[in-house]
Amino acid sequence: MSVTTVRLQPELEENLGAMAEKLQRSKSWLINQALREFFERQELEQSRWQETLQAMESVAQGQVVSGEAVGAWLQSWGTDNELSPPKVGQ
Repeated sequence: MSVTTVRLQPELEENLGAMAEKLQRSKSWLINQALREFFERQELEQSRWQETLQAMESVAQGQVVSGEAVGAWLQSWGTDNELSPPKVGQ
């Protein structure tokens, strides 16, 4: 494992120490956990952004489901004649 030095603002250092004591974990463990969660969140956000861009491109190309088709599908929920989800072009 490598060692990295970080300068923390005094209030962050104080909070880190207090939380480490409260959780009975080391400061190092807390920092590693926080960074792991941060990186996971960043990856998820990047993935969602790419999906948004793809969706916007699909809309620009006219690949959409009509509001009427979605409305009919939603209205069918819980009925004996529940419809399948609408597809592009419907």
